[in-house]
Amino acid sequence: MSLLPSANIENKQPIYKVELVDNAYHCIVSKQADITLGFEVELPEVLTLSKENYDSIHTAFVKAIRLLPQYCVLHKQDWFFEDIYTPSFGQSMSMLSRAFERNFNERPFLNHKCYIFLTKTSSDRSRHNSLHSALTRRHIVPKDMLDAKTSSDFFDRVGQFVKILSDSSFFKFRQLTINEIAGQGIESGLIEKYLTLSSDGLALQDIDFSKGLKIGNKFCSLFTLARTDDLSSQVETEIKYEKLSTDRTRFSLGFASHIGLNLPCNHMYNQYIFIDDHTRTLKMLEGKKQNLRSLSRYSRENIVNMELTEEYLNEALVEGRLSVRAHYNVLVWSEEGEELKKLRNLTSSAITQMDCRPREATIDTGTIFWSGIPGNAGDFPSEETFHTFSEQACCFLNLETNYRDSPSPFGIKLIDRISGKPVHVDLSDLPIKEGIITNRNKFILGPSGSGKSFFTNHMVRQYHEQGTHILLVDVGHSYRGLCDLVGGVYFMYDEKKPISFNPFFVDGSIDVEKKESIKTLLLALWKREGEKVTQAEYSTISDAVSLYYENIWAASDTFPCFNSFYEFFDGPFRVLLERDEHFKERHFDVHNFLYILKRYYKGGEFDYLLNATDNLNLLHQSFIVFELDNIKDHPVLFPVVTLIIMETFISKMRKLNGIRKMILIEEAWKAIAKEGTAEFIKYLFKTVRKFFGEAIVVTQEVDDIIGNAVVKDAIINNSDTKILLDQRKFMNRFDGIQALLGLTEKEKAQVLSINQDLKEGRKYKEVFISLGGQASKVYAVEVSAEEYITYSTEQKEKIKLFQKKAKYGSIETAIKEAAQEIREGVF
Repeated sequence: MSLLPSANIENKQPIYKVELVDNAYHCIVSKQADITLGFEVELPEVLTLSKENYDSIHTAFVKAIRLLPQYCVLHKQDWFFEDIYTPSFGQSMSMLSRAFERNFNERPFLNHKCYIFLTKTSSDRSRHNSLHSALTRRHIVPKDMLDAKTSSDFFDRVGQFVKILSDSSFFKFRQLTINEIAGQGIESGLIEKYLTLSSDGLALQDIDFSKGLKIGNKFCSLFTLARTDDLSSQVETEIKYEKLSTDRTRFSLGFASHIGLNLPCNHMYNQYIFIDDHTRTLKMLEGKKQNLRSLSRYSRENIVNMELTEEYLNEALVEGRLSVRAHYNVLVWSEEGEELKKLRNLTSSAITQMDCRPREATIDTGTIFWSGIPGNAGDFPSEETFHTFSEQACCFLNLETNYRDSPSPFGIKLIDRISGKPVHVDLSDLPIKEGIITNRNKFILGPSGSGKSFFTNHMVRQYHEQGTHILLVDVGHSYRGLCDLVGGVYFMYDEKKPISFNPFFVDGSIDVEKKESIKTLLLALWKREGEKVTQAEYSTISDAVSLYYENIWAASDTFPCFNSFYEFFDGPFRVLLERDEHFKERHFDVHNFLYILKRYYKGGEFDYLLNATDNLNLLHQSFIVFELDNIKDHPVLFPVVTLIIMETFISKMRKLNGIRKMILIEEAWKAIAKEGTAEFIKYLFKTVRKFFGEAIVVTQEVDDIIGNAVVKDAIINNSDTKILLDQRKFMNRFDGIQALLGLTEKEKAQVLSINQDLKEGRKYKEVFISLGGQASKVYAVEVSAEEYITYSTEQKEKIKLFQKKAKYGSIETAIKEAAQEIREGVF
């Protein structure tokens, strides 16, 4: 039995050393004297770019490539590794946060890393074929390095290349260090990781080229785009992504995205652009054209090739195109031979979607793989490349990566739209710090059933867990479960247990703002809407409030509430008025004041409203819900409750220094229907940012906001964050919504793509978030069973949950029990 020849990797590996040059450049030096600088590149996030963005990126790459010196290789290497989500548990995590992390524990996703290697090689290397590869040589004799002037010029050009792409604002470059490339101690470097096709590269493995390519226990398949016959007749900077496009919108995706994140398996996409001597290349092609001309009489194929070559030369001359050579390949692998067959089909299908012909490499697999070693691009076989212009070559570059976690410590967890992996998103602090938004206010729009209350539950829950004081104005009991779970205060009108407050209660001394809010309340209770208040009336009530609190301080047994105020006004204060020689009944109608306000005094129709004895100190209550469903049309209760809401939040704004505050108004048109309330909303949206707060309005119809002229501009213009849910119901009139909210065409395409391509086997909905019109993205809102039942607005589910609460005496136990039944499919 004969054995195939084998060799030691150390003898065949083409890298001579990795060293620091000029105390600035971490260089890979090959044994053929090629110098390479490597960078890890941060790409734009997938599904966030418009056609104009792709065109800008393409232009930047073409300009950057023109700066590179002759006989330079741009090797872009995109690694896509199957990974799993690792949850992060903390001791202080809430039950729902733990449930969220458990729900996504070990969820698979495709991890992506992008590297760019720029290699300076020599003129003779550009003509080398597979026979010259380091893989085919018995011994590699190291050549002398480039001279100092050439290497210095190369470093300068690379610096300019990086600057142009960085200045485009789409990319961030970080130079790879010696340890990252070559490894340190037991920590593997990039070269070892490549040779083992693993994210850790801890142990080198056998590499077998006898039957294609096998590395350790990984079966590999290599697909190449190396012949013009296999390429699309026309390439673009982007393509229309049919799954997320509509009849009215074009959703753009990178031309090469189908073999990027959209190829759901372990794979690597290598992109090579070789910058040769442009003049020399054109002369070579001119000679080729003449040969074809002389042979044209023998074959029509020669005539066609001659015409194509002439067309290429003409375009290079007239349009000033830079002629380059290019090669692209996709390497996929699996530890199971049978699965590799499926991956071949997946990869072939992905390449076909680019309108290219998939070709699996069989002969040059070894040399192509070996040339992909970081720093060895100069060893690439020339017969596996094709001539093209830099503009066309750049269209094949992969330009997108996964959603990234925000580096901010504050934020909420949403889900990556493609992979289903949780991502940390900061909608408040980092965008302000980076100047993307100027305020934290948010406008949320979604028709009935789109999941807006579900999303807002998810958002405010996470804000509250991070120390935010939440005040919610609701219609529809959407936050009852969450409020009970976090131990919040829930104000709701019920005939058996009417809604009650105590705006007169103070803990300690009373300040000017508290006095003003009480005076405003008293005047609102007394006067009809639109009825003027005289200076004498205002002054009288002001005196009454001041003297009332002085009387309370003097008599500590008096409980501050409306009842005691009414008794004080009808008793001691009335006596003072009658003794005042300057006081006249026409200045202030005492009888009328007491008669009208008597309905709020004990025994009156609304004696419960302003005399509460519990939930007195709302200032330090961190989660408060005002449920207005049963009183939204009540002529007395609704205005009073609205004033209480105003006073409560303004008190939090001005007194809770350094603490984040949020007021969220659901179905806002009812709360802003009256002039007085509208002015409060207007003031709130313009002022809350100064007090580390944010105001949020949630509505089903934009018309509800448009219909109120006072509020429309205040809310829309002072809400830098626009959050929209499924708008397909409004597709035929979305242009009006787009104009009102100031959405760009890219944002319009993103909004109308919501829920268009939901993945099977997962229960979720999608949400669009725009930050100041500068950064926009669609996320998935997917939660654990515990979170689902807590946020659910389905009446049957809520009834079951609160029945369980009554049974167990604990909302947390009820949620856990209901969640388990949901997972078992019996809830």
